[in-house]
Amino acid sequence: MGYEIIALDIDGTLTNSKKEITPRTKKALTDAQKLGKKVVLASGRHNCGMKDIADQLELEKYGGYIMAFNGGKIINSKTNEIVSSVSFPRKYIKPVYDVLEDSNITVITYENDTIVMNEKVNDYTYVEAKILGMETRTVDNFVDYVTFDVNKLLLAGDPEEIDKYEKILVEKYKGYFDVFKSCPFFLEVMPFGVNKGASLSTMLPKLGYKREQLIACGDSYNDMTMIGYAGLGVCMANGEKDVKKIADLVADSNDDDGVAKIVEEYLLNE
Repeated sequence: MGYEIIALDIDGTLTNSKKEITPRTKKALTDAQKLGKKVVLASGRHNCGMKDIADQLELEKYGGYIMAFNGGKIINSKTNEIVSSVSFPRKYIKPVYDVLEDSNITVITYENDTIVMNEKVNDYTYVEAKILGMETRTVDNFVDYVTFDVNKLLLAGDPEEIDKYEKILVEKYKGYFDVFKSCPFFLEVMPFGVNKGASLSTMLPKLGYKREQLIACGDSYNDMTMIGYAGLGVCMANGEKDVKKIADLVADSNDDDGVAKIVEEYLLNE
């Protein structure tokens, strides 16, 4: 059974250190789509921050998919239809906020195409806005402000503080919501059971694919579930050590066309 669909993390995987898709990677993915292979962009990003990447890869033309918020929202690029969307339970926003009261961690979420954050500022507060190219709004009372559905909370802060509060939140709220790092200074707070692997396991049968036909490429902790689920789970050479341990193979780095080489070998050279 050949590989027919590839799920790609964006930052640290599909894009290089300059946040760019290289010409070789773009060509390989375009050629694969011309053969009928499907591309899924699977990122912790807001879907607005994935549109430019989707446009570069012509997902609308070839019928690819955007999997935003670590699988919390899936969009059909061809029809712009929201295939699925899972909201973070608002009743847990205050408990999370209270746990972080003595920290210097910024609490972030999203209102339509705007990033909403509390008033705490650190060296990592505006990284998300820079990556996504989205406007920000700082609010005095974050808990009272968020009266709308959100797909996730993002906690931004010093890596040591992120490690500390990851352990606290996991220990206190395991089974109520999921907490994991997407990079050393970002902590993702997600609805329970929502992750890239679980979303792909629900999505693939609906599209007529089996897990054995899936390649998943990533580099960080929030990619582990899809790398573990895929028929071929790939970690980039620049990826975290723990992710490499569960991958079927380690590809070249995101600065050395690692994704392009995987596509060429496993999708174009069957």
